[in-house]
This record gives sequence, C-alpha cells and structure tokens, in this order.
Amino acid sequence: MSRQFALNTTASHCHEKAIDQQQTARTDVAIIGAGVVGLTLACALRHSGLSVAVIEAQSQAKAAARERAYAFSPMSARIFQQMGLWEQVGPYITHFQRVRMSDAEYGKAVNFYPTDSPVDAVYYGAEHRVLIQALQGLATNIHRITAYYDTTLTDIQATATDTRLLLECDGERQTLHTKLLVGADGARSKIRDYAGIRTSGWAYWQSCITTVLAPAKSHQNTAYEKFWPSGPFAILPIPGNRCQVVWTAPHAEAEAMLALPEEAFMAKLRRRYGDGMGDLMMVKPPMMFPVRLMHSHRYVQPGIALIGDSAHCCHPVGGQGLNMGIRDAAALAKVLQAAHARQEPIGHIRVLKRYERWRRTENWLILAMTDLLNRLFSNRLLPLLWLRRTGFWVIEHVVPLKRMILRVMTGFFGRQPII
Repeated sequence: MSRQFALNTTASHCHEKAIDQQQTARTDVAIIGAGVVGLTLACALRHSGLSVAVIEAQSQAKAAARERAYAFSPMSARIFQQMGLWEQVGPYITHFQRVRMSDAEYGKAVNFYPTDSPVDAVYYGAEHRVLIQALQGLATNIHRITAYYDTTLTDIQATATDTRLLLECDGERQTLHTKLLVGADGARSKIRDYAGIRTSGWAYWQSCITTVLAPAKSHQNTAYEKFWPSGPFAILPIPGNRCQVVWTAPHAEAEAMLALPEEAFMAKLRRRYGDGMGDLMMVKPPMMFPVRLMHSHRYVQPGIALIGDSAHCCHPVGGQGLNMGIRDAAALAKVLQAAHARQEPIGHIRVLKRYERWRRTENWLILAMTDLLNRLFSNRLLPLLWLRRTGFWVIEHVVPLKRMILRVMTGFFGRQPII
C-alpha cells in the first residue's frame, strides 16, 4: 500500500521526476523534529544497535535559540542522568527547594519540599537552550545518529516493508528509507495528519502569557502556582535569579494586557506576583499563545509512532507538557531496543502497540488532571470554592496524600521508563 503525503503535493511531483538522480540512504528510525523530545528519543536509542535519522526544518542554532523555560520534572532529570547528560545540565538549572500552591484569594497554601520527593528537589527550572544544546552535543558524538538540519520533508510514501521520505536541503534532494517513522513535530504534526490519526480535545477560553523577570530579592529557589478565578499564575525560578511567569487569562483579557505599555503591564503583573521579591524588572518581553487540550485517538499504526505534542497537548498548569513527551521518548526507546534485541521488526504494529499501551492511559490521566485543576480553580462558584479550600487543608496536613500527589506530578507514579 502506498499513501501520498497530503502536504506539498507540487514538490512531490518534482521529486518523482528527479528520483533517479537523488542520493538514497537508509535508517532504522527516522524522527521528524529535533526538539527536546525528538532528540531525547534519538539519544535514548544510543545503545540499541539501531540507526537513527533526525530531520529538522530549522538550523541547529535556531532550534537551540528558542527563548523558553520549562518546569522539568525529577523523572525527566532521571532520564537525562541515564543518558549521561546530568553533569552538563544539572549545574545550569534551578533545583526547586519549595513549590507553593495557593488559592490567590485564600491565605492557606500547600507547600511541597524535597522531603516529600524521592529526589533532592521538588522540581527543576530548565531553559530550552540548556537542554537542547546538551542533547545536540550528545547526538553529534553518537555515530549511529545522523542529523538533517535545515531540511524539509516534502513527501512520504509508505509500503508494507518500509517508508520512503523525500527530503530537500538547499535545493538538493535526498531519499531516505526507514523502518519506523516517528512524529516529534509538535501539536500541528504533519506526521499525524499524514497518518490520518484523529484527535479529540478543545481550545480553552484562556490564553497564556509568558515573560521573564529579574526580582530585586532572591527567588530562593521557590516556585509558585497561584490559582486565580481567571486562570493559574505560575512563577518558575530559573538561573541568574530570574523568574519565568506563566500567566493564564481569558482571551480578551490576555490580548488587552499584551497591548498595554510596559509600565502598565508591569503594574498589573505586580498585583498578581506580590511584593515578596521586591522590585521587578522585565528581562524578556511578554509573549502570548493559545491554550488547548488535545489527545490522539492512536499513538501508533504500522511503521509510524507519535511522541510528545504530536500525540497530546495539555493545559500549562502543573508544567506537565514537556515532561510527558520526554517520558514518551524514553518509553518508546525502551520498547524499540527490546524488540530489536529479540529480532522483531520495529515497525510492526504488535511492537508499537506496547508503547501505546504503556503511555496512552497515563497521559490521559495527566490530561484529565490538568483539565480538572484548571476548571476547579478558574471560577468563583461557592461549592467549588469550599471544596478546593478544604482540599488545600487536607493535602497540606495528610502527608501520605501529599507525597502521592507529588509522585504523580513528578512522573514517579506508574511504570517508569528506565532506559
């Protein structure tokens, strides 16, 4: 069976004519997208005996230049440790010594400390540049990984035995044959669209504003999640005594705030941020992006697998998105390595279903949890107000419950992808 790539059909005709003049290469696994999740999969396969190709439309430098910081979970940190990257990453990220969750209009809060966690920090604050450069460096030193930067995927033609990818870089065309095609190309995944995999979900009534601030006083490695009726407001400490703000608000309110002059924007922000860290200076201008929940009906089909945002997207509350993707990558690597060792075809649906069964239910639970948290706190309904404030008191005082919640949030609940 052969399927035509649904996008860029003009380019595919051009490639058909030039096919005999193109270079041809073969790989076991082709990963579309060289972001944190895609490169994590490539590097996690370093001891598998499989050859890996990573295809990225951006240049290597541009892929690393994204101005963003993430809440990085202890399980993600453990996966990086297993890949030998923690010495490069650990000293350049913030180790959260406290995470404080509060209903912004209520004096009580839930505080999580390292003593509640299975590791030496509750969570971590990691900048994109630090993570991606460590992964790029490792991938460069693994001879079984070939990276194609500045390269456009123009056509896909799948058969019963392999998948042929037509690539273009600086006007030069190449054909790449692969046994397994992995979509790590984000929420608008072309691989998911090509595979015809449907999704369920919805756009929230909220948008998310992010900015980076430098407070006058130390952030003391403390992260804050403040729940306001309009949406969550998070403060993530990052190196250099800076903080990334993740501010969720209804669309119209977010658009109006983004249009304000800097002084007026900062005045509104200070009212949410509080004065505990003294004066605030804006380091990076605010940006806004829409918030949505999405879950793919399938993660796999013969010869194709989806990981990260290609398979699922969640509300930013709780900082779960990137960490779910890293666990996807580690789990898929584990499944593929075991199958290859048993001489099973890695693109066979029987093999790929092991990954889907491992990850899809757990990811669904995280999506449901983040959605529930947002809906529970983003309103003023009196019954829910009473429920959440009672819940805060119970969680803070019932230590086993607090530790169980933290295990879920940090990725230590359920089957762990040890690679």
